Amino acid sequence: MMKKGLDSVYKKLYARFGAQNWWPADSPFEIMVGAILTQNTNWLNVEKAINNLKKEKLLEARKMLKLSNRRLAALIRPAGYYNIKADRLKEFLRFFVNEFNAKESLMSARHTGALRQGLLSVKGIGPETADSMLLYALSKPVFVVDAYTKRIFSRHKYFQEDVSYDEAQKMFMQNLKNEVKLFNEYHALIVRLGKDFCLKRRPKCEQCPLKDQK
Repeated sequence: MMKKGLDSVYKKLYARFGAQNWWPADSPFEIMVGAILTQNTNWLNVEKAINNLKKEKLLEARKMLKLSNRRLAALIRPAGYYNIKADRLKEFLRFFVNEFNAKESLMSARHTGALRQGLLSVKGIGPETADSMLLYALSKPVFVVDAYTKRIFSRHKYFQEDVSYDEAQKMFMQNLKNEVKLFNEYHALIVRLGKDFCLKRRPKCEQCPLKDQK
């Protein structure tokens, strides 16, 4: 029953919105940087911050690591919370360089569970950020849960809105095919629905693609 419901949601969202082609980036490293920058802000602001790094030809792990925190914070200022995010980026960059010699291929070669634990040990990286890196940057079959996921699926009675990250993630991973492409597209469609229809306040329920979803 759960599997059927989740499949139905996916089909309805895909029929309405089509492929989302997410995550937009030129490299896995750019996705990982973006996953940290997107914490508590919108994507337009993240793009501005990443473009600042690109203009200065600094979107490389070792180059960013050599920057002073003050300089890095100034470059990523559009993403908000820039001092905090500069610290978090530096923590991740040290992990990336020390553990994997700044090579995405070495990072991707590590077992998913061990890699996830490693990412979660980095100060400032929580489950959503870690899983975004795993799924979108490294093509690991891990379902990403965010505020939109909890809002939408709690409103449709799949779980309570205060469900833990792990419990929400388990629901998807136990009832969907274990496929990177599916997890990628499903999460991107959830974000689209949350932004366009399932708003925190004044949701557009009558126009929602899921209005008849049981």
